[in-house]
Amino acid sequence: MTTGDIIPLSLANLDALPAQVARPGYDRDDLTAGIVHIGVGNFHRAHMAVYLDQLFGTGKDHDWALLGAGVRPGDAAMRDRLKAQDCLSTVVDLDPAGASARITAPMIDFLPVDAAVLVDALSKPSIRIASLTITEGGYYIDPLTNSFDTKHADIVADAANPDAPRTVFGILLAALRARRAAGTPPFTVLSCDNIPHNGNVTRGALVGLAAMSDPDLAAWIEAEVALPNGMVDCITPATGPAEIARVHALGIDDKAPVTCEPFRQWVLEDTFPQGRPALEDVGVEFVEDVLPYELMKLRLLNGLHAAMGYAGDLSGHGVVHDAVRDPVIRSWMLGIARREIAPTLAPIPGVDYDAYLLKLLERFGNDAVRDTIPRLCFDGSNRQPKFIVPTLRDCLAAGGDARGLLLEVALWREHVRTSDTFADPNADTVRKAAMGDPVTFLQMTEVFGDLAQNAVAVAGFEEACARIASDGPRGAMIHDAERD
Repeated sequence: MTTGDIIPLSLANLDALPAQVARPGYDRDDLTAGIVHIGVGNFHRAHMAVYLDQLFGTGKDHDWALLGAGVRPGDAAMRDRLKAQDCLSTVVDLDPAGASARITAPMIDFLPVDAAVLVDALSKPSIRIASLTITEGGYYIDPLTNSFDTKHADIVADAANPDAPRTVFGILLAALRARRAAGTPPFTVLSCDNIPHNGNVTRGALVGLAAMSDPDLAAWIEAEVALPNGMVDCITPATGPAEIARVHALGIDDKAPVTCEPFRQWVLEDTFPQGRPALEDVGVEFVEDVLPYELMKLRLLNGLHAAMGYAGDLSGHGVVHDAVRDPVIRSWMLGIARREIAPTLAPIPGVDYDAYLLKLLERFGNDAVRDTIPRLCFDGSNRQPKFIVPTLRDCLAAGGDARGLLLEVALWREHVRTSDTFADPNADTVRKAAMGDPVTFLQMTEVFGDLAQNAVAVAGFEEACARIASDGPRGAMIHDAERD
């Protein structure tokens, strides 16, 4: 295919796209907005937006379209790219048996990255859900207390200037305040981020910030605003030149395409007082309590992603499918999952944890996704406290043998100490701690809390670091995998 065969993505060009590319099964002009989504990154467009696209294709719920929004400079760049192509996205499902591409169109506009514009949009009665993908680090969680950080500079600023908010939560509060004054029922706030108890965490941030300047508003939010918990899952690599080239090869000029695995899962608590789209028709699971599903995914998928990232990097692998096929890494991960992670999970009727685990390894081994080891290793200082440390604490508290999880932390330390690909928003602090002795590393309270005061954890971590020093990372994994 020549450069001239590549068609710019737009509503006007939909009929001209190659026949093998699926198009929206609805007229975009028939859609009206019911949801404002803040944080229009790859994961949102691979997950929530695909579910809505499928639902709209059935002819249902066309009054639940998306308005995209953002609060960061990077969001403005994404807006420019998507607005230039009528807010359409090419989503490529990377099935090993053969990739499939679809154009999704559930987002009818992307708002200017301006707090006042966003507050105005959220204040409209037609908006009944405000959804978020603002990353794990965007919720202002104090790692020492695992609660909302009222001392963070951004939060202090919004509390002092509630009519000129800069954070997502300040903006949501301003809109809720306006709706309350107008007698408009509050929208449901739906976190789609991969954090434990995401609805509860979002509630803590909203109520916590409101209480700093308007206790009456805080009490009203506590009583009236729905914040369901949810579990989300779809492995979605970052978009780079290779992903753009893949879509070019299909004949489409998309400045922000999305590639992802063909597996998607979304489990939600059904708490939407102002209504919701009928997402159960396209595979979303609505349950009374999402916590068991959430812990299963966070501890097995995300926990093993972390373990595989550092193990893979230290073994010289650059992509995930090579790491999961490495017999040393695979055996070690299976041991951690079966001996140390799964016992911390409550039973879920109809769910076989070992079958789920083997499906995870199959998904990790999808060589069409080409997920990278550096992506899994990035931002360890935010990911370890969410995906590893709580499991480690629960394992230790139950008297379990947590040596595999402690080795995972030791591999992170070794990655920080030695890897050319180490990257972290708190890189200076983490690297300085890693260059000290093992106890110094565990004394990063912002990551580990008070774990350095647990004698069993300290002894096991020191042993793991010593094993890495004497036998190398792979020798340490082999030794751990061979224990009874």
